[in-house]
Amino acid sequence: MAKNHDLRPKRFSTFRSKDADAAAHAAGPATHEGRLARFLHAAQQGKPEEAGPVADVQRAAQDCVELGLVCAYQQEAQSARARYAVEPMFDDEIRAAVISDIRRSYVALREQLALYDFTVFHGLPTALMINEAPFIDWRARARPAQPFVSMPLGPYCLLVGTPSGKKSRAGPVLWKPVTTMGPFKDHNGHIVNSARLWIVATTDEQLLSIQDRFAPILPDKPAATHP
Repeated sequence: MAKNHDLRPKRFSTFRSKDADAAAHAAGPATHEGRLARFLHAAQQGKPEEAGPVADVQRAAQDCVELGLVCAYQQEAQSARARYAVEPMFDDEIRAAVISDIRRSYVALREQLALYDFTVFHGLPTALMINEAPFIDWRARARPAQPFVSMPLGPYCLLVGTPSGKKSRAGPVLWKPVTTMGPFKDHNGHIVNSARLWIVATTDEQLLSIQDRFAPILPDKPAATHP
């Protein structure tokens, strides 16, 4: 029996807990907006003293990672959804299958990152670009591989996670002002190369430098005329 599926893009999310139900998956990651906003503001201003209590800052950093991973696996999820859509499956079965695929790929990574130490590097000299999936796993993407992951928090600040060696809980978030890009010099290159939908930059010069990668703007179709 043929089934019709709504193939418009949908967001997929999954939880580390194996007991999470469909409603929890559909709702997405639980974040504390006030805590997260305070953390982001402090990072963008380079003022760790305004970020809040240590525990709140740790949780906000983990929220950033969680949101980053949700963005990171959307393309994989959409590809899986398209594959399952041609099978004799109902929509809820497709969604369950996609979530199962995501869990196999990302849950172990999320548990690993929960034990990473995180540092906010602020005052970067070059504005960071972002795209629809700004989380970067430098261990897999960089050549040669680099032992960290990153998530931009603003144009001039970057959240960076490194292995801690801990087995129970991560340490407090550190803050470090920087005057050079150092190991993050290829950040914008990774963002440009991985973009599939959009890119946001701080300056016109940055956008002009990658203009040839943009899809051309199609002219408006003339309105149909009738005799």
